Amino acid sequence: MVIASPSMAGTSPAAFAQHLPTPSPFAFSVTSTRWSAAPPIELSCLFLRFMALLLSFVSALVLTTPPKKRGQSPSSFSQLPELMYCFMITVVAFVYSAFQLFKGVCDISYRGILISDRFSDYLSFILDQLVAYLLISSSSLGVQAIQQTERATPLWRASVISISMSFVIFLITATCALLSGYKLCKRIIW
Repeated sequence: MVIASPSMAGTSPAAFAQHLPTPSPFAFSVTSTRWSAAPPIELSCLFLRFMALLLSFVSALVLTTPPKKRGQSPSSFSQLPELMYCFMITVVAFVYSAFQLFKGVCDISYRGILISDRFSDYLSFILDQLVAYLLISSSSLGVQAIQQTERATPLWRASVISISMSFVIFLITATCALLSGYKLCKRIIW
């Protein structure tokens, strides 16, 4: 025995399916908060950007203020152009990470009012690759500066620490570039 419901009589299944919303990872539910409804890829990008911000600040700070021993003349990183380039690129990475962190928090909080999502994905993808290239080039130049400085000096130790952190920042930025490339491809394809 089949009982037809009065509301469904004369309605095709396709017409009924048009009224159902399609779930999307970019849609926010009314009952959830914005932070818990954000896709995990957004939160992981935000965490990576924060780590890049923190490490680039520490890297620049270590390079500018090496510890001084008693009896040694103070040496500065500005005497070597390779270390000066490393410092400038680390500052660029710090500013870029701060911008991306601010943009990421605004995107989650205000749902892309700052700039459009499509433009944001293109901008992040291109600038992540540019900053990653600059970081790896500064790290390779920094290795030459480390080889030129005298071992066991405060400048040598500060340079080693700063270049190591710069390489870790490169790895973080390269991971962010992969994630932003994934988001861009996902936006274009779907």
